[in-house]
Amino acid sequence: MAPSVGQFDRDAWNALGGDRNPFVSHEFLTALEDSGSVGAGTGWDPVPIVITDADENLLAAMPSYAKGHSQGEYVFDHSWADAYQRAGGRYYPKLQIAAPFTPASGPRLLLSDDALAPHLLKGAEAVCLKNGLSSAHATFIESAQVPLFEAGDWLIRSDIQFHWFNRDYGSFDGFLAALASRKRKNMKKERAAAQDGLRIERLSGADIKPKHWDAFWVFYQDTGARKWGTPYLTREAFTLLGERMGDRIVLILAFDGDTPIAGALNFIGSEALYGRYWGCTRDVRFLHFELCYYQAMDIAIEMGLSRVEAGAQGGHKLARGYEPVQTQSAHWIADPGFRAAVADFLERERGGVDTDQVFLDQRTPFKKG
Repeated sequence: MAPSVGQFDRDAWNALGGDRNPFVSHEFLTALEDSGSVGAGTGWDPVPIVITDADENLLAAMPSYAKGHSQGEYVFDHSWADAYQRAGGRYYPKLQIAAPFTPASGPRLLLSDDALAPHLLKGAEAVCLKNGLSSAHATFIESAQVPLFEAGDWLIRSDIQFHWFNRDYGSFDGFLAALASRKRKNMKKERAAAQDGLRIERLSGADIKPKHWDAFWVFYQDTGARKWGTPYLTREAFTLLGERMGDRIVLILAFDGDTPIAGALNFIGSEALYGRYWGCTRDVRFLHFELCYYQAMDIAIEMGLSRVEAGAQGGHKLARGYEPVQTQSAHWIADPGFRAAVADFLERERGGVDTDQVFLDQRTPFKKG
């Protein structure tokens, strides 16, 4: 266990998985650390768990945080915390294995060899037991790694997000051709209305200037204040993200004349485009859908990416071509009695999630038959 991801060599860390998923990259995680978005006073204290060889070469790593609350996780365990504390237990602190503030799937065990997975999981359990932590939680695990947690006897939880899949569309019109006629017409109308009188720009790398981040910071604060009470990221975080991984960022801004009025921030992975934050200073009908969903589809098609992950929640995404997908988290509970109660809850919850997915699958806008 170390005090920060910044303690490790960037290339050695990224070689374990950060080169394909932006949110477990050294650049992303250290930008959060160095900007004060995680660390002292935030309830997210970095405690990365690693395996090294005799020469201190990094073999495996787990981006982990000692959490004093359940904010910024998007897999809700407040009811678990309440139940455990009413029964006389102490739920916090707990260990969170995650990309902070990021409901996007990705590797949570960064491995040079899958054979190291059991040792990394046992390491997480040992950290909990040694430090009196109630539990460990790995959230938004990519599907390929779920069996590694199952083999370690961690409890698996499912939820539903909405992702858009690029089925080799040559253009946005190619995607529209796969839709039912009424849905196709609705999307065309929404895009036209959103763009009317505005200029939309996509910026990456060195093209993102401080003035653009300043504008986006205003948008982000507005959305954050309404959704979470306090925005999670500091202003400096955006500067550092731009400096350290600007080539993996697409910032989409809408301008009225020379004035930016709305924006959406996306990160580029090896297979997916990840939509993260959005905000505006003026309400324009359908502009949220245009910047967050339709522009993201355009970018994914142009870049040959297989999907767009547009974040948590949002049943309105369904009508815009985003499909229901189950996401997974894994949970280790120290107390045997509490573990049994959580396992029973998850078994019942899983049936409801499966039923919801069947219901939602029948309501996508694609042509039937």
